[in-house]
Amino acid sequence: MTITPTVASPDWESTCGPAPAMNADAFRSLMAAHPSGVAVVTTYDGSGEPYGFACTAWCGVSLAPPLVLVCASSTGSTLPVLAERGRFALNLLHGAGRRAAEAFATREAGRFGAVPWHRSPGTGLPVLPEDAHAVAECRVTQLTEAGDHTIVLGEVVRTQELAEPRPAPLLYGMRRYAVWPETD
Repeated sequence: MTITPTVASPDWESTCGPAPAMNADAFRSLMAAHPSGVAVVTTYDGSGEPYGFACTAWCGVSLAPPLVLVCASSTGSTLPVLAERGRFALNLLHGAGRRAAEAFATREAGRFGAVPWHRSPGTGLPVLPEDAHAVAECRVTQLTEAGDHTIVLGEVVRTQELAEPRPAPLLYGMRRYAVWPETD
């Protein structure tokens, strides 16, 4: 099947008038109103130095091939390394992984000193075994600039379950952390 991109509606200005300027704080509040799972994206540079960032903007894209996407700040220190190395690990945090989420949400150096980590035996990518319940190790297949972020599409080449039974995931929404509620 061939999909031809189309514009969903005629030119905004011709039907609605000038587009209103979006207030950054209002948009941030909108995004905070919906909880998301928390992950830490990790990679390493050519000398083996680990890099990473906390991420709530990620999702599965495809089963065949298995693809995920993550959104990385275009001004962060990790994106250039991730683009150069062409690989990353998506560490899915469990409810007790808040320390990792908070450590990797900053731009300060030393994030990897704040949490235990080791190299994956499969790819050598940094993995957070005490804070993540599962990891997807990925090969970058596409980078797309999108505003002040870059969409990173990755093909999953290996997965790891780090905790059995699988603990409840860590969530972030309404500007606070929470743990997925227990269900019967």
